[in-house]
Amino acid sequence: MSLSKLIPPHSKVTQREDHWIPLSDLMTGLMIMFMLIAIVFMIQVQSESEKVKALMLRAESQAAAMKNVVVLYDTMREQLYADLNAEFAKDLPQWGATLDRDLTIRFQEPDVLFDTGKSILKPRFIQILDDFFPRYIKIIAAPKYKASIEEIRIEGHTSSQWAAWSPADLAYFRNMELSQSRTRSTLEHVLLLPQVAKQKAWLIARLTANGLSSSHLRLNPDGSENREASQRVEFRVRTNAEARIGEILKAVVE
Repeated sequence: MSLSKLIPPHSKVTQREDHWIPLSDLMTGLMIMFMLIAIVFMIQVQSESEKVKALMLRAESQAAAMKNVVVLYDTMREQLYADLNAEFAKDLPQWGATLDRDLTIRFQEPDVLFDTGKSILKPRFIQILDDFFPRYIKIIAAPKYKASIEEIRIEGHTSSQWAAWSPADLAYFRNMELSQSRTRSTLEHVLLLPQVAKQKAWLIARLTANGLSSSHLRLNPDGSENREASQRVEFRVRTNAEARIGEILKAVVE
């Protein structure tokens, strides 16, 4: 029998084809798998991109809202300053007082306010408060400002001096007690004025007495303490702008 009869024609080719068909299928499968992985990755990237865009849009919106709040309250502060200045510009010099751009009205003649080491209002300061406070409240409790007022602070300040022999710590503590007593006396007097009776409930929720001892000294040009100027009573207005901005920031975090 010849060798050609024992070996079927094309058996080697068939054997090779039987070998390469599974390998071809494997390559096709791998390509499909890589395509699926690529598609999934692209979907994830697109999803993450959309999330980033959404976060950016939200941040831009919150930033715009925050800017609007700042602009609104800055405009309100400027208008309130103008109204207070128009009302009190002629009176402030004779009261020994000033009005700052931050809306602080500062009574800064200690001889007019209290006797040394005492917290009882002097007669002249009583007259000033009787004239000043009802007009002051009429302005800041006006409809255009009322909803924006968070706090009306009465602040009492002293010099760093107490008795000549007192160490610094003791002087600070004694002056803290004194400044607190003085602001409390001032608050009690103005809150009981009959001219503000209609606003009393609103004032009770916002009017505070804050004794600050010698923590905010007034200084001379050379940096030394101005003891006379440091002894003062200030009326400050704090708006709710900080609370509004805080709400916006909280929303961003959440």
